[in-house]
Amino acid sequence: MSGGAIVQPQSKTAVPEEQIVRYNYQERFTHWINGISYGYCLLTGLALFTPYLFWMGTVLGGGATIRYWHPWVGLVYLASILQMHRMWRGDMGITEADRQWSKNLEHYVKNEDDKMPPQGRFNAGQKQFYWAMFYGVLVLFVTGIVMWVPEYIPRSVHWVLPIIVFLHSAVALITIAAFMIHVYMSVWVTPGSVKGMVEGKVSSAWARAHHRLWWEKITGRKG
Repeated sequence: MSGGAIVQPQSKTAVPEEQIVRYNYQERFTHWINGISYGYCLLTGLALFTPYLFWMGTVLGGGATIRYWHPWVGLVYLASILQMHRMWRGDMGITEADRQWSKNLEHYVKNEDDKMPPQGRFNAGQKQFYWAMFYGVLVLFVTGIVMWVPEYIPRSVHWVLPIIVFLHSAVALITIAAFMIHVYMSVWVTPGSVKGMVEGKVSSAWARAHHRLWWEKITGRKG
């Protein structure tokens, strides 16, 4: 359950369901800047990666345009990741509950939340995605800087450029796969997740069902 109303049996009167703040404004703003900038880098990066997808670059302004803006927007993406790390790093440590969650991943995919061990503010899958994107952007930044200004690389070490391009492309593809899984899980497997990131609030029932340890912590109740 992610919102709406519940009916009290005694009075048959619809009352708003209790709402809990899931993300504050700063968290939501940073998340959406991160998502939008990553989306742009994803599309322009694929357009630059293979001629079969260059049509996306044409839609976004042409080869010269995306070649210019891709690294700049990449810096925006990096900045948003660093800001998210500042806000959420305390919630992203791997715990024993996360290890138990990973062992029961099949039930999560089937949306059988009642069979999953209780989780904190973020579940193990969200944490794995977070760390994949965090370390991924560091590699993309270092390799991207080299690809951005290759003329400053001494000729004596030009042999490293193909390796840099390979690393940049490989890590980008890994983050794309992680991003696609993240979107799929958020939109279709766990309804209500997007609403929480847009509005900042989720129902108490949703929080208890998907993040019981976090729900118990902020409400002071026991599940």
